[in-house]
Amino acid sequence: MRPITQEMLREIIPDFAQTIREKKTKTVKPAFAVINFRDEKSRNYERPIESVPIDLLRYRKDNGRIASDVMNHEKLYGLLDEKDKDAQEILRGFLEKKHPEMTEILIKSIEHTGQSEPAIITCDGFIINGNRRKMVLESLRKRHPGDEKYQYVKVVILPGTGEEGGPPTLLEIERLENRYQLQSEGKSEYYGFDRALSIKRKMELGFSLEEQLKDDPRYVRSTEQELKKAVKQYERDYILPLECVDHYLRQFDREGMYGTISSGVSDREGRWQAFIDYSNSRSTRLKNQHWQIENAIDEEDIGTIEEAAFKMIRLRTLKGLPKIHHIMRELPKMCALKESRKQILSIANEVDSSLPLDEQFDAQGNALSLDDVDKKWAQRHQQKLIMLTKKALDFVESSKEKETPLMLLDAALKKLTHENFSVETIPHAQYHEARRLAADIQKIARDIEHQLYDNEKKLKDLARKK
Repeated sequence: MRPITQEMLREIIPDFAQTIREKKTKTVKPAFAVINFRDEKSRNYERPIESVPIDLLRYRKDNGRIASDVMNHEKLYGLLDEKDKDAQEILRGFLEKKHPEMTEILIKSIEHTGQSEPAIITCDGFIINGNRRKMVLESLRKRHPGDEKYQYVKVVILPGTGEEGGPPTLLEIERLENRYQLQSEGKSEYYGFDRALSIKRKMELGFSLEEQLKDDPRYVRSTEQELKKAVKQYERDYILPLECVDHYLRQFDREGMYGTISSGVSDREGRWQAFIDYSNSRSTRLKNQHWQIENAIDEEDIGTIEEAAFKMIRLRTLKGLPKIHHIMRELPKMCALKESRKQILSIANEVDSSLPLDEQFDAQGNALSLDDVDKKWAQRHQQKLIMLTKKALDFVESSKEKETPLMLLDAALKKLTHENFSVETIPHAQYHEARRLAADIQKIARDIEHQLYDNEKKLKDLARKK
């Protein structure tokens, strides 16, 4: 898609806005809030906090937290109309499935102390920040029928037509959502896959990745060089894996059907981590010409290797073998060895990508869901796919047995001094684990050096005695 060059105003629904104006009431305490909209935070501009009947608030489908669900649903069933009650129930269902543990924590918090932070809405009632609060308050209203405190939501209302500054543009809404998402204040984080789709949507609206990161408190005082490193890190963690997801969906004729990748962080059948690891293997090894030459791999084989990798990811669980994302990490090793590479190429050439048409329908002639199609595809091909993958991994393990201790030490040093290794590229969430690994490496290296020193000393002493 081409980025939008002019900022488009978000369409305001007049009768919805009128109802909000008529039904809203002033809150008692606090009466005002400064929100991160336009330049209002820097000016300390206060907007009133008001109470609005919960039924007048509506979920937005362009909510980064449910991006994958919305895209998948619209691809299968058509566009969701936010004004429609059925669409609102669908959007609510998507939210309920995201981070159920965090939702339960928020329920207990609001039940105990009430709503402490106001939601942010458009003048016609669509929520920009606070979707989960509305969902939780609706649940509490069912638990406590007649309790007045669960009938209303505290909100800050953005300007409408004829008001100072006018209605927000689509890009301003994306900026506002981005700013609140990147402020870690105990809210549930977006699941990585939805975060990637949200970043992509913002970029398509002309909101560059660098601009998005400038809203992150971690990079407020970053130098230009530090910000560039952060952009590269986000590209590695989100943009490149999402590109691989799109390749995968095209391979299986499922473009835009993101729900077949993962439904959220609690989805044990999810494939997002596998795409992160495959993307890393692809960018650092498979697409590296030096690596291809070093391992005698033809450029035309890379596409075939990707086809095989996607079939492994589609199967997802390879019984008796490591988890699929670990296999994606091992993929370059499997492809570097001639014998194991043959097995990988055989997966692409011998395992069909599609299921016969007559097997894609049930006994009544109804089309099977994509999940059921995947299950039948797995039943048909899992034995061969697992066998070929196991053979490839066995060749890698066999080659490891031939490595001498000195070869292993040399390989370890090369990895730690590799041009692609940089502390700055380690995700912030992995700092603790990275420090633990670094400490373990330091201890083991020190033990090896001491043991070698002692052995050398013993040899010298023995030589003197002779």
